Amino acid sequence: MTFDRLRRIVTEESASGRSSVLIDGPAAKLLAADEGGLAEIWTAALDGRLLDGRDRLSSEDVRLEPDKGAVKVRWFTVPAENESASAAEREAQAAFAFAACGAAHARVDTSRHQMMHKTATLDAIILIRGEVDLLLDDGEAKALRPGDVVIQRATNHAWINRGKETALLVAVLIDAGDVR
Repeated sequence: MTFDRLRRIVTEESASGRSSVLIDGPAAKLLAADEGGLAEIWTAALDGRLLDGRDRLSSEDVRLEPDKGAVKVRWFTVPAENESASAAEREAQAAFAFAACGAAHARVDTSRHQMMHKTATLDAIILIRGEVDLLLDDGEAKALRPGDVVIQRATNHAWINRGKETALLVAVLIDAGDVR
């Protein structure tokens, strides 16, 4: 998966009320290893600064969750499961991935799968390419396909790719406060 083919376009409005393009280019920031990764599109406070037009992500480290009282938009990929990796190797990769985006704390119960995590967010997740399963503590939503949308409500979950192609998704994460 090459994130450089993904394009973000952000609009703005001038003081005279005329619309124009503020940003037309690649992701603000990228955190990727092999086929998995997060590519930041936009973040904003959910208050009077919602439309401030400042591209804060370019100067920030990639973090899984949005700031308190904020929304974050990103692309993310889910590579195919590596069946040849040992359980210890899979755990080490998951621990590294979550630590790299400041979310080691989100791994509250990984007994069902090493990628299980829970964030204090309301997420709208749209599958763009590939196929994934949504694994939950009890049950799962199997065979999500392009166009499918998941509303993830601060529950423990993991995205599992049992196919061959890296899956591409878009996420809108909204801080839900202290729901843990």
